[in-house]
Amino acid sequence: MTCLHGRHINPVILAGLDGSNWDLKGYEARGGYKALRKILTEGISQEDVIAEIKKSALRGRGGAGFPTGLKWSFMPRQFPGQKYLACNSDEGEPGTFKDRDILRYNPHSVIEGMAIAAFAMGISVGYNYIHGEIWETYERFEEALEQARAAGYLGDKIMGSNFNFQLHAHQGYGAYICGEETALIESIEGKKGQPRFKPPFPASYGIYGKPTTINNTETFAAVPFIIQNGGDWFLELGKPNNGGTKIFSISGDVEKPGNYEIPLGTPFATLLEMAGGMKGGRKIKAVIPGGSSMPVLPGDVMMATDMDYDSIAKAGSMLGSGAVIVMDETRCMVKSLLRLSYFYYEESCGQCTPCREGTGWLYRIVNRIEHGEGRPEDLDMLNSIADNIQGRTICALGDAAAMPVRAFLKHFHEEFEHHITHKSCIVPAYV
Repeated sequence: MTCLHGRHINPVILAGLDGSNWDLKGYEARGGYKALRKILTEGISQEDVIAEIKKSALRGRGGAGFPTGLKWSFMPRQFPGQKYLACNSDEGEPGTFKDRDILRYNPHSVIEGMAIAAFAMGISVGYNYIHGEIWETYERFEEALEQARAAGYLGDKIMGSNFNFQLHAHQGYGAYICGEETALIESIEGKKGQPRFKPPFPASYGIYGKPTTINNTETFAAVPFIIQNGGDWFLELGKPNNGGTKIFSISGDVEKPGNYEIPLGTPFATLLEMAGGMKGGRKIKAVIPGGSSMPVLPGDVMMATDMDYDSIAKAGSMLGSGAVIVMDETRCMVKSLLRLSYFYYEESCGQCTPCREGTGWLYRIVNRIEHGEGRPEDLDMLNSIADNIQGRTICALGDAAAMPVRAFLKHFHEEFEHHITHKSCIVPAYV
């Protein structure tokens, strides 16, 4: 299991997991489903649940960081027809591998969290949209669903109450774009996964045109702990406006890559130490702090930054999905950007002209710079193309392609210039 915990860290979602106690029996032994039972047997209202989530300062763990309680309050609870709940487990952001571990090792926390959310918003049907390339994880979640149904935690009149909630797993198809919430909705409906125009937002027009709320896997997994222990407890684990713990997927040039659950506000230097430090004792050069779509930051900037939404934003990037990609002094920034730009070029759904044409344009320019065919005017052209993509597309994939380009050029401009002038990399060869 990749869940590694450091000194003085008390994980919440990953606590007590060793890979063998993922099932219902193991979850109940850790206090599982007590939060749902508390709500259904103690007369706790929908408003009380939402208020507790708001108090916790739980922010969306999928990338946007939107306050969860506020999002839940947008759902029209008195809507007379069907409403839907969806879990976004379509984990396709390069560098991110936390959600699949939650589903693999603690699936019932997601099921209970979704049931609590459904109660709070008056929803009776939910879907967990799981990334199409992690089939074993999908099968495990299906098994967990069967266990929950058999135990009476899902279905009609749950725990003898008037609350009904049916939850289904839905296999994705491996498309990065389906991680965007409206493309995910289109895919659930059996259509091609392409983002919708917003407004209308899913809260008013979602799955099958009905009000829908979508949250990330890790967001739902945190909900039972908040209800059981209180919003103030969860908030105090982190810092103001950044409540609770967060799972960071750290990869790249570190000794112990893996998933680490730490309180929000923990210094990056502490997280790096937990991951064993830099591989081979080399110097840190750059870090992408929130998944490949987030702006890269120089290593010295990250070493002075805390791991929370506000601190990383102040440093010039975003926490995003929590995928921390660490690069050492041997890494060529041009080559790194080439790999990222190729990914977004390949994964663009092609619906928006700026993204469809711009991502390919970015890739081709970076490709020729990397292979010694760059021109001095290419650097201004890259910034110009990125500027004409960003903010001009239906979904955020265009921004995801543009922001890394602008950040790499901002912080490592000399490497791109060296490639163009000398037709070679500025990074010395390492054995």
